[in-house]
Amino acid sequence: MISNDKKLIAVFGATGNQGAGVVRALKANDQFKVRALTRDPRKYEGLADEVAAADLERPETLAAALGGAHGVFLVTNFWQEGTDEIKQATAAIQAAKAAGVNHFVWSTLPNVERISDGNFNLPQFTGKAKVDPIVREAGFSHHTFVVPPAYYQNFSGPFGPQKQPDGSFGWVLPIDPAVRCFHMGDISELGNIVAGAFAHPDETGNGVCLPLVGDFLSFNDLVGVLNQQGHQLSFTRVPMEVYTGFFPGAAALGETLAYYETYTYLGPRSFDEEIALANKVAGKTPTTFASWARENFRLNTASPA
Repeated sequence: MISNDKKLIAVFGATGNQGAGVVRALKANDQFKVRALTRDPRKYEGLADEVAAADLERPETLAAALGGAHGVFLVTNFWQEGTDEIKQATAAIQAAKAAGVNHFVWSTLPNVERISDGNFNLPQFTGKAKVDPIVREAGFSHHTFVVPPAYYQNFSGPFGPQKQPDGSFGWVLPIDPAVRCFHMGDISELGNIVAGAFAHPDETGNGVCLPLVGDFLSFNDLVGVLNQQGHQLSFTRVPMEVYTGFFPGAAALGETLAYYETYTYLGPRSFDEEIALANKVAGKTPTTFASWARENFRLNTASPA
């Protein structure tokens, strides 16, 4: 097949954790040509076949960026200051529909507001979930939802176990360490599922939800895996009211952990079928935490503040 026959996929966030992995996986699949979308194309140094300027805060940039695309992968960044994810995503969905895009893949998260009947407020989850019906109602020939996990990467380095006053390392958190609640994975592997979704639209293009899950662990499991690999890590549970005073943002993180403990990361129902389909179309089983940690786990050796 010559290059001109390949379906063009436009990838938002092509320089980020999710988008860069999507570009890599699409390039590894010989069916696709890849257009990286970024606010500053001059700085792009990735693997994409072409690069185009696209700024979700400037919808007028999107028509040209999506022109000729068969598929679009969209991810938005809640943590970018001032971001309105619903507004940004809506602009991208409308532009994709106007451009005649066939297959739209949206990186979403569970609707915590609905799952918890409003008892937990996780806007970084629920804001993305509220985009789902906008994707469904846009009328694409094919649409797919992918769900990133709790990143293995977030349990290492600066976000991993901290140095304790006695010189040891461990986590101090307001969560029951015996509760299995973390659907986890190597975020760089989400691209395998996205590429698989584009390659198998008959199986994935009817609005299925495809989560990346390499492992499902409790904190006791996680610490046990790392200690088996030669680390000497501890876990200390503290009351929520104590934890919220530890640092700015601790209350929000504590609420996130409380949601996980109550409902799990993905929510209360089983996602076994969706996870199996995600792995099938990806063509490989995601890396387990133990395998990832053996190669990648690092301690944050800085002294406590």
